[in-house]
Amino acid sequence: MKLSQFDYYLPEELIAQSPAPSRDQSRLMVIRRDESLVEHKQFRDIMDYLAPGDTLVVNESRVISARLQAKRERTGASIEVLLLKPLSSRRWEVLVRPGKKARMGERLLFDKNLSARIIDHTPAGGRVLEFDLEGPLLEGSLFKEALTEIIEQIGALPLPPYIKQQPQDPSRYQTVFASQPGSVAAPTAGLHFTGDLLTAIKAKGINVVSLLLHVGLGTFRPVQVENIEEHHMHAEYFEITRHAAETIAKSRQEGGRIIAVGTTTTRCLESAAGENGAIAPGSGWTDIFIYPGYRFKAIDGLVTNFHLPRSTLLMMISAFAGRKKVLDAYETAVKLEYRFFSFGDAMLII
Repeated sequence: MKLSQFDYYLPEELIAQSPAPSRDQSRLMVIRRDESLVEHKQFRDIMDYLAPGDTLVVNESRVISARLQAKRERTGASIEVLLLKPLSSRRWEVLVRPGKKARMGERLLFDKNLSARIIDHTPAGGRVLEFDLEGPLLEGSLFKEALTEIIEQIGALPLPPYIKQQPQDPSRYQTVFASQPGSVAAPTAGLHFTGDLLTAIKAKGINVVSLLLHVGLGTFRPVQVENIEEHHMHAEYFEITRHAAETIAKSRQEGGRIIAVGTTTTRCLESAAGENGAIAPGSGWTDIFIYPGYRFKAIDGLVTNFHLPRSTLLMMISAFAGRKKVLDAYETAVKLEYRFFSFGDAMLII
């Protein structure tokens, strides 16, 4: 398929720059895969589309303060570092800007007695940094804990480039179920849920289980080939507990549906699913790329935001609901002035 087949017109003013006043006050477009009917609701109405015995699967990954400012030891010039993926307790894969001046062996100086040395290049044009802390010698998990704490103190949330300023309340770029630090972008479909809404969903007899997928470089990387089959996804780390796998299996055996909250959750489930749809517990890395023609094995429904033109996320939901149906829905969303992207409105596909 061609990249141009996943394009659509979006006025810039429809790109949400801030979240809705309340998480569950976002709008919700409901699409049924076997019908032409499109419904327009508020997000809190999602309960009306979930039935007892269904299982809602969420991603508990938490966004880290991955955007750091440093100075080059040799010149004192400023340089920006975006953390992407931990490689060990001391080493991270990163993006740096300006990249051309970040040379092998160079030392970068951060606040809080933190420094790092550039020890390698990556195929994607990034760097590998090895961090060091002044003070007591720390190794392994102790160093990792100390580094994580400092990063949270000195870093900033790595907002997407289409959001022009940090939110007044940084917690609005975290889901209410975020508990495991590691993502460099929020799993944004989950931003619409409140604690009260989740309590009401559970009270209705709907299971809510968590898994983990740390959102990485793939979120920021545009598709640059016209033939989309030639695009390669960046690998992301995931974990699925035995409890989550068993809950999903029991729900399916009893006739319940598996509703994935977000494309990250979908990638995780589809990566762990066997041909019969059974979810295997465990952990690992996935570079699965889902586009039209893919046969879904693990999910029956999907909660998602409205995604960028020509993005892999748009390709995924087109694979699930049908490209024409999705693009027609996006055209309707533009006409009705839905809010798009990370802080925007939501879509439920069932």
